[in-house]
Amino acid sequence: MSSELETPSEGVDESEKRGYEEPEWKNHAKQTDLSELLKDGTKESHDRAENTQFVKDFLKGHIKKDLFKLATTALYFTYSALEEEMDRNKSHPAFAPLYFPTELHRKEALTKDMEYFFGEDWREKVKCSEATQHYVDRIHYVGQHEPELLVAHAYTRYMGDLSGGQVLKKVAQRMLKLPSTGEGTQFYLFENIDNAQQFKQFYRARMNALDLDLKIKEKIVEEANKAFEYNMQIFNELDKAGSLLAKESQDGELPIHDGKGDVRKCPYYAAQQGAHEGSACPFKNVMVVLRQPNLQLVLAAVVALASGLMAWYFM
Repeated sequence: MSSELETPSEGVDESEKRGYEEPEWKNHAKQTDLSELLKDGTKESHDRAENTQFVKDFLKGHIKKDLFKLATTALYFTYSALEEEMDRNKSHPAFAPLYFPTELHRKEALTKDMEYFFGEDWREKVKCSEATQHYVDRIHYVGQHEPELLVAHAYTRYMGDLSGGQVLKKVAQRMLKLPSTGEGTQFYLFENIDNAQQFKQFYRARMNALDLDLKIKEKIVEEANKAFEYNMQIFNELDKAGSLLAKESQDGELPIHDGKGDVRKCPYYAAQQGAHEGSACPFKNVMVVLRQPNLQLVLAAVVALASGLMAWYFM
């Protein structure tokens, strides 16, 4: 008996045959693993992100400690949302095979980093920026309404952390003189993964084995691209903030609040304003400005989510 499957031919003309034959690209897509679809489907987003000036600067080691601290802040809010939704959907058939809290979850590690940078009362000092909140809201929406799309967020974040994230850790430790024992970079330490490369291969295999049809796979790729778009919006915030700081630095002096209206609207208003006499903004240099909570709201999300994007480039 022939090992080849026979197809009906008698009584069927050529036009009818073409009617039930699927296009070549669809057949190819069905034979492609989800991990490959994600890699190919987000290539354009990768190219756009890696060519932003901010990404280039970070990879060259042009990062200051204040910005790295803000990065940790945004990572905390991002992973808190992601892991909350992962916990919610740990039994969902479209996500359960990818649920590895012991190996992957980052919230506990980020809490340690926040305490290192900001002190025990760090929760009173930090806030989620508007741009980060948009991304957090999207993660919560997906987790509560389309949990199968959590695959896109989990894959892009954790696989990146295990890849390029390790490069970023070394850059930060070297340029910021952070302790080699891990203080301030606990986020990048995966204590329960002995071999990152093997774990990534295992994770991709689990992801490729998910029982998903082509339509859902395409939606997952779309979701991954949406994540990149959120990051691009945050880069725009960075460009605006960076331009403002550069201009003021060149001018040699920062704007002075005139004491009229709501002083909190001053972008350089400090939490310690009450300790200073007079209504003038007390900050006379850019680095002090960067330490103030109001400006942190803009920059925190920018730096942190950028690190997630950059991590992709090493995967």
